[in-house]
Amino acid sequence: MKNTDKPAVTLQCAPVAPYLPDTRGQAFTRPGSGQCMKRHSILDAAARTFCRDGFTGTSIDLIAAEAGVSRQTIYNHYRDKEMLFGAVVDAVMERTNAALFAILATFPEKSDNLEADLALFATRLGKNCMCNSDGEFLRKLIQAEGERYPELFQIWRENGPAKVGSAIAARLARLAHGGALDIDDPDLAARQFLALVTADMNFCGMQGEKPTEKQIETSALNGVRTFLRAFAIRKASSARADMALSRSSA
Repeated sequence: MKNTDKPAVTLQCAPVAPYLPDTRGQAFTRPGSGQCMKRHSILDAAARTFCRDGFTGTSIDLIAAEAGVSRQTIYNHYRDKEMLFGAVVDAVMERTNAALFAILATFPEKSDNLEADLALFATRLGKNCMCNSDGEFLRKLIQAEGERYPELFQIWRENGPAKVGSAIAARLARLAHGGALDIDDPDLAARQFLALVTADMNFCGMQGEKPTEKQIETSALNGVRTFLRAFAIRKASSARADMALSRSSA
C-alpha cells in the first residue's frame, strides 16, 4: 500500500448505529449481526487505536489485533487505512452530534431554580459529550491531525461547537425574554456560558488528566454560578445597593 503525504479522506457525517454508554474497553457502537457486527467491531478497534497512537502510528496490523480479526477481514470492508480513518471520524462525529442535541433538549426553558437546572444541563454536557471516549478522541484527533486534515477542524467546528453555541444562544434568549436573565448579546453569552462551565474540565485535560465525575459536576456548578452573577436578573434592592457602593467608592 502506498503512503501519501496527505491521504484522500472524505470527512462527512454519515448515519451510524446508536452508541452505547461510554465505558473503557466497551464498544463504541451497538453490535448488530454478521457483517454489520464485524464492521462495528473494526470501527471500535480502529477508534481506540487511532486515539492511542495517532494516524501515523497506527497500522492495519495493530487495528486487526485490537479487533481480533485478520488483516484481510479489514480489507474486505475498507480499501486502506485512510478509508478506515475517514469512516471512524464520520462515526464519532455523528455520535457526538446526536449526543449533543439530545442533551440540548434538556436545557431549561423556564425554571424555579435556574442555578440547579443549568448546572445539571452543563454536567450532562461534560459527562456525555466532552469527557467521554468520543470527546477525548475528537480532541486528540484535532490536536494530532489538524495539519494533515485542515478540513477536519472546520467540519468539527461547524457541526459541533458552532451549532451547539447557536442552540444555547437561542435558549438563553428565551430565558431573557421570560425575565430570568439580562442578556443583550445571546451569542456572546452562549460562548461565555460554555467557556465557564468547561473551564476546569479543560484545565484537567491540559494537565493530561481525565476529570472525575465529581470534578465535572463542580466545574459545571462553579461555571453556572459565575455566569448567573453576570446575567441573572437582580432584585431592585440589590441593584440600588451596588449603585450606592459604587458611588461611595468614587
